[in-house]
Amino acid sequence: MENREALVYTLFSIVISLQFFWIFLRPRYSAFTSALRLTRHLKPSIRHLTSATRSDFEFMSYMINKADSVNKALDKAVPLCEPVLKIREAMRYTLLSDGKRVRPMLCLAACELVGGQESTAMPAACAIEMLHASSLIQDDLPCMDDDSLRRGKPTNHKVFGEDIAVLAADALIALAVKKMATSTSLNAPPAKVLRAVVELAKAVGTEGLVAGQAADLAGEGMSFEDNDVGLEHLEFIHIHKTAALLEAAAVIGGIMGGGSDEEIERLRSYTRCIGLMFQVVDDVLDVTKSSEDLGKTAGKDLVAGKLTYPKVMGVEKSKEYAEKLNIEARKHLQEFDSHKMAPLLSLADYIVNRQN
Repeated sequence: MENREALVYTLFSIVISLQFFWIFLRPRYSAFTSALRLTRHLKPSIRHLTSATRSDFEFMSYMINKADSVNKALDKAVPLCEPVLKIREAMRYTLLSDGKRVRPMLCLAACELVGGQESTAMPAACAIEMLHASSLIQDDLPCMDDDSLRRGKPTNHKVFGEDIAVLAADALIALAVKKMATSTSLNAPPAKVLRAVVELAKAVGTEGLVAGQAADLAGEGMSFEDNDVGLEHLEFIHIHKTAALLEAAAVIGGIMGGGSDEEIERLRSYTRCIGLMFQVVDDVLDVTKSSEDLGKTAGKDLVAGKLTYPKVMGVEKSKEYAEKLNIEARKHLQEFDSHKMAPLLSLADYIVNRQN
């Protein structure tokens, strides 16, 4: 009997010890398996670029810290106060909703990459996110993509009505320009601020988002017998609708950080690649994931007859194309400091591997 009790006690002690050991080991195991999956995913031709990223660089921690700084700045930028309180509520509803803050993070990372400080680019980062929020409100309207779910919540017009949603989107565009022009550090030369504002305007107008959205609407239900023609139309849509704002984020960050023309053009090329890659992955997720996984209505593009990458080239070819774009994006960063480019290398991998 004593031997049995001793055995039970020993087994119980082993179980408790293993539990404590797993609690200690789990974070390290998760980090290791994530890195292993990422390394396997990358083709041999770009593994040497991956090694340029510092092994101790924690991208998710970096991203969370940047998002926290941006969220605090955005909260201050649109206070809840009279007059037009309802419009401010609508602006804040989309602007401060749970999001990855990829675009403002990209702006801050680009600024730091060329030697600038986060504080110098923060107003620009906020302006970029305001434009992004505005585009989401407009994209979800019944006259556009007619969606009822965004980031796991009812879309803006479902909560506040179409009239207030349209006004909130307009107000965010105006606030973005004001934020960029008036809140940037007084140490920044006026010519630099003006150049950044011009990039901001290009990204949202007929050279950017508006052109992409118009082409997207025009392409609904269209049939392209020649896949090359379909792909060309699709690339036009997403270079303007998706990549333009990502491109503006990096370019403006580079301008505010004092980057050379050559450095800024390398950033532009990098973000052109990750912007298209973002959309390719988005299209694949739309047909392979659920609405619960995505936080927005899954399969909606297929139902609407929209032109998507899986529709033109299939799911597997789309995944291969996303990897190809990742390779190209990383090559554009080769001339930068290996320590400072770690966030942008990691961002490219994050985008190609994202699941929502």
